[in-house]
Amino acid sequence: MKTIEQRFTVTYEYPVVFCRGLFDVENNLLVDLLSRDEMAPAPFRVVIVIDRGVERCHPQLVHQITEWLTAHKDVVELATPIEFLPGNEFVKKHDGVVERLVKLAYQTHIGRKDTFVVIGGGAVQDVVGYAASIVHRGCRILRVNTTTLSQGDAGVGVKNGVDYGSAKNFLGTFAPPLAVVNDASFLHTLTDRDWRNGIAEAIKVAVIKDIAFFEWLQAHAPALRDRDERTMEEMIYRSAQLHLAHISGAGDPFERGSARPLDFGHWCAHRLEAMTCYQMSHGEAVAIGIALDMMYASLLDLVTPVEATHVIALLKNCGLNVWCDELVLRGTDDRLTILEGIRQFREHLGGNLCITLPDGLGRKTEIHEMDEALLERAVTLLHERHA
Repeated sequence: MKTIEQRFTVTYEYPVVFCRGLFDVENNLLVDLLSRDEMAPAPFRVVIVIDRGVERCHPQLVHQITEWLTAHKDVVELATPIEFLPGNEFVKKHDGVVERLVKLAYQTHIGRKDTFVVIGGGAVQDVVGYAASIVHRGCRILRVNTTTLSQGDAGVGVKNGVDYGSAKNFLGTFAPPLAVVNDASFLHTLTDRDWRNGIAEAIKVAVIKDIAFFEWLQAHAPALRDRDERTMEEMIYRSAQLHLAHISGAGDPFERGSARPLDFGHWCAHRLEAMTCYQMSHGEAVAIGIALDMMYASLLDLVTPVEATHVIALLKNCGLNVWCDELVLRGTDDRLTILEGIRQFREHLGGNLCITLPDGLGRKTEIHEMDEALLERAVTLLHERHA
């Protein structure tokens, strides 16, 4: 027998830029970002995909982009007319969307050094990112995030994915973007629901990683709830900073191990989204998932009842619900339906269950089994105290 051990290291680097007015005619930021790859020749060919929800809220956007492209036609070339996709989770469940984008790339002769510029929320970023990553084994993608959730969490990392059957993100890739732009000028048109979605993810990462950020969120909860834009911009920056620090510094950016600290509260959240046919948004589901896991952690003595109460109170003070009746639904076997989320999460991890829970506030620990009787008790306590 002969063996050749192969090992190599690939370094990834991309900027996450916080700005306003990306498509102002005099703004050269997009040109600068497209120029980052010295191997890509100018003019830079781009495919622009826009979230329909963003287009509706910003009816002037297409005109702004057209004017910007005209002003920069010597260095940026639109490869095909602007594409539009429906936003929200439904776009990730539609089998034909990825094929449509791949067909578009094929018909317009998109090459590996051409760039998909995606303007929208996390779901559209996921779908277009996945399509771009399988064309030529990976085209360039530049994300322009437009929601609090995508700017602080979903749109700044390296994951792309689409749903399959009832499994969230069953298909997907790890593909670092060319660059990420968080343009705060898109935030003021968000619905209250979409405004709050990113708050849930910020609370999540604060609870397990940064007590100072958690205390900042407590102090600024009324401003966040009441839509103070400057406060939201600060929250997004700090949330993105913590998410990016984990991706780059925890030694597992492509999640080859079992631990998923940034999925605290998500085993329940993903199941709730599917149980409600995605009528419940991701942020809403994460808030409930955090609340349930806090109650469970308190029963394990990982956090005190007071600490659990503080987290749940923060969620509520930011305008997020911490209860839904789906938590008490039971199947024909009299088992809580929500518990199927544990099996699905184990499968997603690759067989070994690894659930992140807080170990006090601002710290985390991992557990490898969930006591279903104790989880039922946690559901009951959450219902009694916070429904």
